[in-house]
Amino acid sequence: MKNITLPSPHKILKIIHETTAEYTFRVKCSDSVEHGQFYVLSIPKIGEAPISVSARGEDYVEFTIRKVGKLTDGIFGMAEGDTLFMRGPYGNAFPVESFKHKPLVVIAGGTGMAPVRSMLQYFYAHPEEIGEVYFIVGFKDRDAVLFEEDLARFRRQFHTIYCLDNMEAEGFCKGFVTGYVKEVPFGSFEDYNIVIVGPPAMINFTAKECVAEGVTEDKIWVSFERKMSCSVGKCGHCKINETYVCLEGPVFNYRKAKELLD
Repeated sequence: MKNITLPSPHKILKIIHETTAEYTFRVKCSDSVEHGQFYVLSIPKIGEAPISVSARGEDYVEFTIRKVGKLTDGIFGMAEGDTLFMRGPYGNAFPVESFKHKPLVVIAGGTGMAPVRSMLQYFYAHPEEIGEVYFIVGFKDRDAVLFEEDLARFRRQFHTIYCLDNMEAEGFCKGFVTGYVKEVPFGSFEDYNIVIVGPPAMINFTAKECVAEGVTEDKIWVSFERKMSCSVGKCGHCKINETYVCLEGPVFNYRKAKELLD
């Protein structure tokens, strides 16, 4: 049986420079990974951090990482062919089976697109398994836009709204994602689901905007990785009241999540 608390070595197959601050690392891995799960990546003698899976294939997983500290500085210094250590996968996943054959609304902010990207890729490749897909994503500015090729593909099949916080650019609206929730025709759906991923404040205000449009809370799913560290419920860094985000999340129904956002 695999020991998920023990890091194992994995070869870096490809490095994609998404922006000046975010790179995607494709790592050789044949694990069975569900949409929304994460791994803890590590470099010996430097540190470790939980990172969501942003894509998956038969023999690889991808992680989209922002350069923000000592560990990520070390990872950004690696090259294709180098070895990265990781343990996992951890956490629960989006309830994709219950999403199938129904309309799906996905709203993401910035790197919050990473945890939903593999799910969107799956439904793009299997349109017969999902109803209409509405995808709203926002970035700080044009230089912060991630996954350009995916965004272009998704336009061809999904109902998409791409926006930038404080500027206009070709193919992008100006403003926050909350301002575009009203563009989704919730009233025309009989049954549907909503996924919201991004910074805690973005999740909070976007979910409230959906509720204001008549959405019931049980139709909303969110994902967040609040201060996760050990990822096995031992350190307590991610604990909110009696809930360990690493064990019970990172995916929550909004009925529970609204009590966890802080």
